[in-house]
Formats: sequence, structure tokens, C-alpha cells
Amino acid sequence: MDFLKEIVKEIGDDFTKVAQDIDETERFIDTGSHIFNAVVSGSIYGGVSSNKITAIAGESSTGKTYFSLAVVKNFLDNNPDGYCLYFDTEAAVNKGLLESRGVDLTRLVVVNVVTIEEFRGKALKAVDIYSKTEEENRKPCMFVLDSLGMLSTEKEITDVLNDKMVRDMTKSQLVKGAFRMLTLKLGQANIPLIVTNHTYDVIGSYVPTKEMGGGSGLKYAASTIIYLTKKKEKDGKDVIGNIIKAKTHKSRLSKENKEVEIRLYYDDRGLDKYYGLLDLGEKGGLWKNVAGRYEMDGKKVYAKEIYKNPDKYFTEEIMQKLDDIAREEYSYG
Repeated sequence: MDFLKEIVKEIGDDFTKVAQDIDETERFIDTGSHIFNAVVSGSIYGGVSSNKITAIAGESSTGKTYFSLAVVKNFLDNNPDGYCLYFDTEAAVNKGLLESRGVDLTRLVVVNVVTIEEFRGKALKAVDIYSKTEEENRKPCMFVLDSLGMLSTEKEITDVLNDKMVRDMTKSQLVKGAFRMLTLKLGQANIPLIVTNHTYDVIGSYVPTKEMGGGSGLKYAASTIIYLTKKKEKDGKDVIGNIIKAKTHKSRLSKENKEVEIRLYYDDRGLDKYYGLLDLGEKGGLWKNVAGRYEMDGKKVYAKEIYKNPDKYFTEEIMQKLDDIAREEYSYG
């Protein structure tokens, strides 16, 4: 052991340790939805990893931006001294949108980026500034890139300006390089990164298959990849939000190929915290669904009424049982 400690002392730094001294506690950021927490981490009280990359992928208009803003809002609400850097590639995030989603404008920095090189440089610079801050003065911080698929490259822009109609073959390698540098830096600084990206249908596949754009760089760098699809949520004739189906395409923290449904409101309510728990409880045998009604506290109640008064029905005891079911359903081991 003395020999190993000497090696650590001579060749190491703050991030080089004997294995038994490594902090093995996995930390999570609550997304604002218990069922989404469960599918990405194995616990309704978990969430996305606090120091890894999480990819949210889906077709156009599946609500990826709204979804990421809902997670940002919940992060800022839960961390009154925390802040977020939002890398926007579409010029889609403006003051009006942020206000409508209930996001604290004083603690969110919107960084417009056009190219992969620009995102890489600005993100690495921000991580470096954060890492050099005294540890006791560091406040909780998260990054969002919305979206990877819209990033161009310096070469692509130059080719267009010079009227060169050629395909840019460097993009995939640049994406790989950017995430190769960022992954470890973010992990060491305990900064989570949420990346939205588009998906497309793979032509010629034997079964219908979705794939993310931008090459394989994000696929290898992300610890969790969630694919989203959606359908509209109505109140009478009014569309009030989306029911989003989230499927784990890749996960180091929970089982893959698991699906849950999440409700995302268009207004500042964002993600519905309790939606999906009735299905989880039914799956675990806590109650039965008979003609749309659930038996809770000896009464048969419609789902709409339960979600309208969640604190009444989802008691501390029920939530603990639901967490046990979630661990069995979504966790490894």
C-alpha cells in the first residue's frame, strides 16, 4: 500500500486515487418527473446523472426543447444558488419562451453556437473556469446543448461561402473529438450535460430502426440515451401538452429498452411529477385498473382525479412501495 500511495503522490493529481478511496456514490439530478427518474436511474427519487452526458433524441417536434427546459427549470428550482449554461444552436430559446416555462432568467446563460468547434471551445472554457473556482465557492451547474444535429462545421461554412457543393466528411470526427474532450472534464467537475439530437429512420434495415444524427460520437460518450415519441394531450378540445413515450436506448444506470409515458404541459407546469406512477403501481401489483378506475384507500377512483390531487393518494408509504417497484423494474441486479 505504501508503494501505491507513493505512486499516487508522484504521478497523480486530485483525480488519481487508490480504488478504495474513490467516492462511489452516484449522484442524480431530479428531472421533475418521478417516472422519468425511474427509467433513467432505477429510482423515482433519482434522475439524470449529475456528472455524465445524457442524450435526449427524437424526431422533429417531439418536444425535445420543451423537455430539456422542463429539466432545467426543475434543476434551478431545486438548487436556489445553481445556474445553467444553455448552448442554443437554433436561436429558438428567447426570453418569452423561458418566461412561459417558468425558468429563472437570472440564473440561465444562453450561448448561441453555430459550429461544433465553437461549442467545443466555449464549453471547455466554461468547464475550465468552473474547475478553477475554489471548491467551497462552486455552485451546482448544468450544461444543455440544444441541439447537436443543428451544429455545422467551419469547413461546411467555408465550402458554402466558396460555392463548393461537396459533402463535409469531417463532421463525425469533430463530434467524436468534442465529446472525447468534454466527457472526462465534465465528470471531474461534476457538471451534467443534456444533449438533444434528432433521429432518422435507417433505410434498408430489416426492422424499423431509428438512429441519431451526427455520427457515433455522442452514442459512445453519452451514459444515457433516451428516444422520445409523442402524442397530444387534450383537455376537452384544447391541446394542453404532450404525452411523451421515453425509451432507454442506452443506459449505464438502468435497464435498456424500457419504456414509460410522461406528461409534458405547454405551460409553466412543465413535466407532470406524478404522471405514470399509476401504471408503475399496477405493474407492481399495488392496485388494479378496472374500467379506468383504481382502487386506493378502499375507494375506486378515476386516474384524472388521482392526478388532480396527487398528495392525497401518493402518500409517503405508497411512494416508498413505488420506489421499490421501480428498482425491481428498471435497475440492474
